[in-house]
Amino acid sequence: MRRYSFIVTLHILGIALAGASILLLAHSRLWFSALMALLLLIALGANLYRMQMIQIRMMRHLAESLRLDDTSLSFRSPYRNRAMEQMVDELSESMRAFRTRLVERHEMDAWQKLIRVLTHEIMNSITPIISLSETLSDREVTEKNYNVMRQGLLTIHRRSKGLLEFVENYRKLTRLPAPVRRPVSLRELLYDMRKLYPEPSIHINIPTEDRTLQIDRAQIEQVLINLLKNAREACARMESPEIRVDVLPSSPWQCLLCVTDNGEGILPEVQDKIFVPFFTTKSSGSGIGLSLCKQIMNRHGGNITVSSTLGKGTRFTLQFPA
Repeated sequence: MRRYSFIVTLHILGIALAGASILLLAHSRLWFSALMALLLLIALGANLYRMQMIQIRMMRHLAESLRLDDTSLSFRSPYRNRAMEQMVDELSESMRAFRTRLVERHEMDAWQKLIRVLTHEIMNSITPIISLSETLSDREVTEKNYNVMRQGLLTIHRRSKGLLEFVENYRKLTRLPAPVRRPVSLRELLYDMRKLYPEPSIHINIPTEDRTLQIDRAQIEQVLINLLKNAREACARMESPEIRVDVLPSSPWQCLLCVTDNGEGILPEVQDKIFVPFFTTKSSGSGIGLSLCKQIMNRHGGNITVSSTLGKGTRFTLQFPA
């Protein structure tokens, strides 16, 4: 940053000296020399303007990424210049430190939420099993008590099976394979999703301009399938359900894809928990769908965010690095 400041100072001094030289040379009627000084002044001004515009673009890049909570931001030197390269290196280093602190904080929050949910689910299964087994152990095995003991054993079996399914779902989360990234056409991806969901209530809009994403297609398709499934369930009781998949206008360094519905919405106090493994508001839900979506997007260097208004609908936004 010091080198950049030094270069800017030199440009300003050069512009000032060139301006003074033009006045002196014009006063002495040395028109050719005055013209050369004018050209030098224009060149210095244009180069300084260019450097400032590049810096402004990088600052806008940084501000937008922070606003969208996109910690995958990286900087590249716009052109070969040691001062700009030094500034870019300093910005990149600051962003890496910031990203490390965001990741550590989010990981700690996620672990605390996960532990609370795991404890809650395990206690819900273990407590009735222990209580019922103690009750049955106190009973004498007789023909009269056979039906009661059989019902008790069936209950223990059912709760044990539920706990086993819970553990299996946990294994699915922890054994998610690393994405195998390949170039994928965004238009082609959305065309194929449109074939999967031909319902008139689901509008998958194809962008006019195509973009190529470096993604694991199967995993990203699974993310979209999970989001569309949730959207359909959220709109199940609506008179005129409407679900949209749109590509939002975005900067060249990222791609924004959103899934919007006009369903029941999500309670404000629940919105920060929906990506926590095993957290669900559905009676038949496993609570791993959105957690998998979050993991997949994070492993792609992207992010998934949610905004919802109770009674009006929900929007999930997928942020892909381009």
